[in-house]
Amino acid sequence: MFIPLLPAVVGAALLAPALLDPALLLADARPQRHPTAHEGAVRAADLLDAVRDCVPVSRGRYRSDQGTPADIPVCGARGAVFWKADMDTDCDGRPGPVCNRRTDPSFTPATTYQQSDGRHVSAETLPYIVVPGPSAIWDHRRYGIGGGSVAAVIHRGRVRYAVVGDTGPREIIGEASYAAARALGIRHDPRTGGADSGVTYIVFRDARVPRLEDRRATRARGEELARRFLRENGTRGGSGRDRT
Repeated sequence: MFIPLLPAVVGAALLAPALLDPALLLADARPQRHPTAHEGAVRAADLLDAVRDCVPVSRGRYRSDQGTPADIPVCGARGAVFWKADMDTDCDGRPGPVCNRRTDPSFTPATTYQQSDGRHVSAETLPYIVVPGPSAIWDHRRYGIGGGSVAAVIHRGRVRYAVVGDTGPREIIGEASYAAARALGIRHDPRTGGADSGVTYIVFRDARVPRLEDRRATRARGEELARRFLRENGTRGGSGRDRT
């Protein structure tokens, strides 16, 4: 006798082979690829256009490395500060397989800012940038910037969002974590990695994530802030006077 199958039974029968297919299960387990050009809908070209001009807010200028000319100002725009520099790879923070005393001669296990659980951040896994320590040149704290402040970092058409995770020498600027360099496609070896130039750092004022280590929140907040930055600055870049 012919017994018609119910639609739900037929659907389950058709889906069963796919659910049991090891290849499909393996594909689902693979990490999703991130966009190569930018993280979210804000284009690198638009952000770079908005920071073409610089009105310095720093009293002096920074060096990119020890012994190089002091020619990098911190610039002001509505809702943010920015600078254009190189990128040295920072491996400081909680030690791991990549960032430790063996792989990085200048490694230190401490960072100025810590995670919500009190531990030092991991340069291997957390995209963070380094701001210069407060000095007569510039004091980031006066601009509402500190641990967990959100930044957009741009290099060769890519936009990645990071947090302020550490402070560095008072006279040098242009440094970010191993994870940040890797996300931007920059050579990230602790000893020899980095970019000699062409990196733009936009740090949003009075805008922090509740948990410094929350990468998802950083990406979402970063894109929101970048959109607002473009609305407020348009193509005028830093030509609008900074509000202190």
